Amino acid sequence: MSEEMNQIEVSNFQIGDRVKARVTKVEEKQVIVDIENNKLDGIIPISELSSLHIEKAEDAVKEDEELELEVLKVEEEALILSKRKVDAEKAWDVLFEKYESGEVFEAEVKDVVKGGLVVDLGVRGFVPASLVETHFVEDFSDYKGKNLTFKIVEFDKEKNRLILSHRAVVEQEQNMKKKNLLESLEAGQVVDGAVQRITDFGAFVDIGGIDGLVHISQLSHQHVEKPSDVVQEGQKVQVKILSVDRDNERISLSIKETLPGPWSDIEEKAPKGSTLEGVVRRLVAYGAFVEVFPGVEGLVHISQISNRHIGTPHEVLEEGQSVKVKVLDVNKVDQRLSLSMKEFEAKEEPEVTEYDIPEESKGFQLGEMIGDKLKNLK
Repeated sequence: MSEEMNQIEVSNFQIGDRVKARVTKVEEKQVIVDIENNKLDGIIPISELSSLHIEKAEDAVKEDEELELEVLKVEEEALILSKRKVDAEKAWDVLFEKYESGEVFEAEVKDVVKGGLVVDLGVRGFVPASLVETHFVEDFSDYKGKNLTFKIVEFDKEKNRLILSHRAVVEQEQNMKKKNLLESLEAGQVVDGAVQRITDFGAFVDIGGIDGLVHISQLSHQHVEKPSDVVQEGQKVQVKILSVDRDNERISLSIKETLPGPWSDIEEKAPKGSTLEGVVRRLVAYGAFVEVFPGVEGLVHISQISNRHIGTPHEVLEEGQSVKVKVLDVNKVDQRLSLSMKEFEAKEEPEVTEYDIPEESKGFQLGEMIGDKLKNLK
């Protein structure tokens, strides 16, 4: 084409015009295109190929690819074109609809930069580090090339600012899962969980996306001083649901009610007639309660404490004292254990009186006394 004809062709275009073209050559820093219905060549500088920084033009386009471009500059024999501007214009319209509707979409992480991730959506989308996950991530290098779901949380076309969040999607999914889980839970169910946090008053257990509280009184059949004495963070446990407050998202749980009770096999552990060691836990007017197994107390009636008559149990016992007891009766259903101590009481030596002296001993002593008297009369 003559120079004059080129100038005529070029003069037909103005800055901002849209053209369709086919890629004829991909060089390192630019792309040559054949403009549709025109014998002019077009040039796309590497900076106008993508909204993201690229090292080589082939990272953005391939030969024979059909493109829609915008005229940036009209030179004497060629047009300087932009793919980036056309892509961005189309992208902003689509992205605005996503932003308005709160749509969740998937995209590839193109780059990891200081402070977050970069996503190519036709325009540069930025994901701040704080909006990547619900948990802290120290190193984001593994995220490059990874597909993630996003929501647009900030949209400003004039400032070319597009902020994305993966964390918002995760939180939305967690909230939905929590809501569905709350709806499905009922008091009396037994479910698996993991201890998340331990406090002075109990332990919080994750039961599949929502935490429930196991109060300290529901940790064990035994008395618990500190929850950490019974459970540890991360420990897998089975819990029974005691109550569900859906409005306030509160769930009361029990570990104790999933465990065999201390009375469950009491007839095997404490058969009638057996001897056990125990500790006096309480003294009352009518006897003493002795703990023979953790969570199992039996009554030693006052009449079974001692072989001698006592007015109150306090005369011979004190709380915390270790004692030996015999099982008189066991009732698993009513959780009652009748015990006795008196046969283990040390027997006292009987007091010797005048009436206990044998007759022959008495006679011998009397003879001696008479003999002594007669001697004195001489």
